[in-house]
Formats: sequence, C-alpha cells, structure tokens
Amino acid sequence: MERADKISSLKNPLVKALRALKDREARLEQGRFLVEGPVMLREALSCGLRPQCLLFDQDRHDPDLLHSMAAAGARLYAVPSQVLEAVCPTRTPQGVCCAFDLLDSSPLEGLGDRVAALDGVQDPGNLGTIWRTADAAGFTGLLLGPGCADPLGPKAQRAAMGSGFRLPYCQTPDLPLALQALAGAGYDVVVSALDGRDIYRRTPLGRRFVLVIGSEAHGASAPVQALAAQKLKLPMRGGAESLNAAAGGPAAAAVGRRGHGG
Repeated sequence: MERADKISSLKNPLVKALRALKDREARLEQGRFLVEGPVMLREALSCGLRPQCLLFDQDRHDPDLLHSMAAAGARLYAVPSQVLEAVCPTRTPQGVCCAFDLLDSSPLEGLGDRVAALDGVQDPGNLGTIWRTADAAGFTGLLLGPGCADPLGPKAQRAAMGSGFRLPYCQTPDLPLALQALAGAGYDVVVSALDGRDIYRRTPLGRRFVLVIGSEAHGASAPVQALAAQKLKLPMRGGAESLNAAAGGPAAAAVGRRGHGG
C-alpha cells in the first residue's frame, strides 16, 4: 500500500480546511475544490487535474486508486469514517475524497465553436445537468453570466458527473457584452424563449453558435433576448405547462446534434 499519514481528529487543521471547501469563499481563498468518489477522482485525473491531498477511509480503500493518486502528486491521509463524513458534502461518502487545484475560468475565445450559455441559472443541480448534457451533445464550452450558481460547488460538480472537468467554462460579469463579442466573431446567438420558434422547425445554424438558456424563474433577460438571431422553444406536446432550466439540456442536445451540417 502507498505511504499515508493518519488523521483521526476533526480538529486537525487540514480537516478543518477541507471542510470549509463546501463554501465558495473558501474555495477561492484556498485555490482548490473537493472531488468525491472513485469514479469522479479517476475522471479528474484523466482530464489532467492536479491533486493536492486525498483522504480515504482507513477501513476500506482501493489500492490501485491510491497508487494512481499518489503517482499524480497527491499526499495521502488515512482517516476514520467520521472524518470523511464531516469533510464530504454528501450524506453517505464513497470512502475517498481529494482536493484538486481550482479549475480556471477559460477565456471567451477558448470555448470553441458550439457554446452553451446560462443566463442566471441559480440552481447548482440544474447548472451541472446542463453542463453534462452539453458535453454529451457535442458542445465545446459553457458560458456563465452573472447570477449563476458556482460551477465548482459540490452539487454542480456531482450533477455534471465529470463533464465539468472536460468542458471548459467561462464566467463573465456582462453576458450581453460577451454575446455581442461572440456575434461579432461569427457566432449565431440562439436563445431559448417561450415565444420562440419550434426547435424542430428552426432555421439551420452556422458552424459557430451559442445557445442561451435562461433562469429558472424568468427565462433569458431582455438584453440577452434582444441579441438573438433566433429564439427557440421546446413544444409542449403533453399536459406539462413548463420545464425547469435543466430541461434546456434536451434543447441543447437537439441543437448540438443537428445544428452543424444538417
């Protein structure tokens, strides 16, 4: 087994620091965020994230995972289950967690040709679900406007299921200004809106486009809608009157799969 230090107290300074990573301010101050569970840890490693320190349950652990994490530079700590329960944000920890270097926000020009943009999506679960759907649908980047949930928060990352490590994101303080810049660079700006056109009857998109999904309560803001080259909606075929923001994922998938070349 890999060499590991032992920690048993909740008062240990490292334990206190890792517990604080549940809060955005602590993540920014420490320059790291917490990833939990074997699947997510392997995904983070495969995407090139740099691990700092790893806590694992002293009574149950995966030697191969510990070896991989140590080889990538992580310092290992064996802890009792109650320490993991205190550090991890989930109610039933999966036996291992690790602090990684904080992911940097990408520059706007680094988001690629197919961008999903979120306008005030406040629920971290919705944000993560959209991130994951956009990744699966072939989008190349995620643009976050003011008022969005923290993309590096634990709930957002759990919902993204590793897509947060693969698909770059950019946070902007002025979403309309960022969309104007993308439009000037040749992107079609597409906005999801209740008064939009049926997504299945939309005008074909160009090679470069950005799909904007609005907030759960109010949809896309008026300044953002004013920039739209197209407005699209998912037709309500059944009895449901509306869908939440995360259901913009199917719209993203439809545009992503059919928006380029057909």
